[in-house]
Amino acid sequence: MKTYSYKNAIMAMISVSAFLFIWQIVSTSSLINSALIPPPTKVLRTAVTMVGTGELLQDIFVSLQRALIGFFFGSLLGILLGIATGRNRIIDRSIGPLVQLLRPIPSIAIVPLAIVWFGLGEMSKYFLVFWGVFFPVWINTHIGASNVQKNFLWVARSLGAKGSRVLYEVIFPAAAPFIIAGMRTGIAIAFICLVAAEMAGAYGGVGYRVYVSHLVFRVDKMMVGIITLGLMGAVADMLFVGIVNWLLPWYRKNSDYA
Repeated sequence: MKTYSYKNAIMAMISVSAFLFIWQIVSTSSLINSALIPPPTKVLRTAVTMVGTGELLQDIFVSLQRALIGFFFGSLLGILLGIATGRNRIIDRSIGPLVQLLRPIPSIAIVPLAIVWFGLGEMSKYFLVFWGVFFPVWINTHIGASNVQKNFLWVARSLGAKGSRVLYEVIFPAAAPFIIAGMRTGIAIAFICLVAAEMAGAYGGVGYRVYVSHLVFRVDKMMVGIITLGLMGAVADMLFVGIVNWLLPWYRKNSDYA
């Protein structure tokens, strides 16, 4: 398993290095306008300058706070409601159709509504991230909870387990792979919704910086922001998988980062 991870890391480094090399050659040649696609060396210098002034670090801190709070509450409600609809037929038939009706609505479509409801403050940003995270976590949890093998439930009940004990020791562990998959999907969606929220009435954050840089035609700053968003999402996913592997060692064999 470790050898496989090392090979993955080496291959990733080679592919990224090759991409940066090609990007540098193309940007510095006469094939394209370097003002539209600045070379990675210029983007790196801009990033160093933004870090030195504290601009980039402040934006990262603001965006991470928004993403983390929205992700936490979206995941929490998604797990709770997913288990409820997956295990209780009455709840599923009463609440399930409503959630299915709301699920196709993208977060960007409710940006104006969120601003009307919550204003331009942080609450509207939290809500938009929450909205995007909730649905993939809910649907995955619902599928996992509703497909627990009946043999597991019969065995648990025959041994005297009832109520909450069946939930914590049988249903939740059986649904855990689905919950984790939903939360990992939610991490990526959280950053997508975060950018939409920060581009529509924010005064800080990486998405806001990308939008403002676009207005003054600072493509290098836009590139820094876009790359930063990608790195934030990738690091957040790796940290999440690491935490899951630590809490649930049996899940590690199925992890991409084991």
